[in-house]
Amino acid sequence: MTDINVIIPAYNEANSIAKVIQEIPSTVSEIIVVNNNSTDDTAINANRAGATVLNETRKGYGYACLCGMDYIAKKSRKPDIIVFIDGDYSDYPEELNKIVKPILDDNVDLVIGARTKALREEGSMTPHQIFGNKLATFLMKIFFGSTFTDLGPFRAIKYEKLMAMQMEDKTYGWTIEMQLKALKNKMTYIEIPVRYKKRIGVSKVSGTVKGSIFAGLKILGWIFKYSLR
Repeated sequence: MTDINVIIPAYNEANSIAKVIQEIPSTVSEIIVVNNNSTDDTAINANRAGATVLNETRKGYGYACLCGMDYIAKKSRKPDIIVFIDGDYSDYPEELNKIVKPILDDNVDLVIGARTKALREEGSMTPHQIFGNKLATFLMKIFFGSTFTDLGPFRAIKYEKLMAMQMEDKTYGWTIEMQLKALKNKMTYIEIPVRYKKRIGVSKVSGTVKGSIFAGLKILGWIFKYSLR
């Protein structure tokens, strides 16, 4: 039986985290919520919903993901697949089986849940999010011949491939770092269209001007860094 672990980075997602956990399919063996220095009841609610809760006091999406990976690396039994999903309930957790299917059926290394326009709730992505995604994926196509259309956070990857990437980004560049390393290491990948809705609460990245600017700079920085290698 395939062993699937889910990592959910979460900062102040008390109102949504239990919903995310409860709607993750039973095919998952462990749900790991990384409480990223929340000031609300995120950790309490995640624990009550049945997740393993870790605490990462260094704020940053990448820090939270790395914390979850470090926990998994220390387990005696390693999973076959890691799924990442946000804790804000903007994705549809029940679509997880659709995300992992290409790995199970076709031996694909990385699957990105693409937030296609036809499946997005109106207003679920800000104009600068949409523009940033288009710019980043356009540059990846120019520099690397990529077919990516999105940097969506809902994604699945083979555990061994994830560990081989030696991920390092601590903040906003986590998702694009993974996609760039998949391209550079000639891993197989595919996008699966997924539904996307307005998140519960306010985004800590796209919901602020500062967050949007820093995320954009980080994403562009990773692209140009890899284009020069």
